[in-house]
Amino acid sequence: MSDITADVTRDDAAEGVGVVLRSVGRVGLVSYGLVHVLVAALAVQVAFGDRERADKKGALAAVAATGPGLVLLWVVTVGLVALVVWQLAEAVLGHRGSPPRQRALRIAINLAEAGLFGVLAWSAGSTAAKGGAPSTGPSFTSVVLGWPGGPWLVGIAGAGVVVGSAYAVRRGVQHTFLRELDLRGVGLRRSTLVTRVGQVGWTALGVAYGVPGVLIVIAAVRYDPAAPTTLDAGLQALADEPYGPPLLVLLALGLVAFGVHCLFDARYRRA
Repeated sequence: MSDITADVTRDDAAEGVGVVLRSVGRVGLVSYGLVHVLVAALAVQVAFGDRERADKKGALAAVAATGPGLVLLWVVTVGLVALVVWQLAEAVLGHRGSPPRQRALRIAINLAEAGLFGVLAWSAGSTAAKGGAPSTGPSFTSVVLGWPGGPWLVGIAGAGVVVGSAYAVRRGVQHTFLRELDLRGVGLRRSTLVTRVGQVGWTALGVAYGVPGVLIVIAAVRYDPAAPTTLDAGLQALADEPYGPPLLVLLALGLVAFGVHCLFDARYRRA
């Protein structure tokens, strides 16, 4: 009898931990969506000629320039840290009923997403700590290029960004993100809306990060520490192309769609 009671207690404790982690993840997803809505707003500014502060850190710095914005940025930072905790917990505790190969793939994705969210959290937190003041130090790419084997490391990182961007586009086109959502009982109209918003959002996300990924690879091949490799540089590269401003506006709308998708993701994510 005592063994049964102990098992029930452990199950209840595990369920409680799962509820907490899911709640933490939902908060993080909302923050993740907000970051990309901010980037979308600044992408529109680039389209209309304001190219000074359009990358992730620039978007966050613009928010931190005001008192309420600074508070919001700390909230975003906490939410992104929550996403890191959630993804790491998923990697350790989740996918136990999946086949070995599928479980290994899901764990790798969890760890990759934890790394991405960690970078965003660091960017948001450091910007908030400085009150939105611009960074005067060298870029991460230029620092790594100076290391032994630095060009190879930068090239691999850039290729990884490109592959991840292609994965995001594929995820949008094939709407595989629906596997993570529980849309039972929401109705056909709501289900269709969630699907279409996710398709547009994931595709736009892949395009937005794919361009700077290519720029990182180019910087590695040319061994050019001064080469622009940020999301800001990618947006400016698009703006310089024929029909660039209209494309940037469409991309901004797609990033807004991704932000809305993050809200749907937070609401309908499978338990």
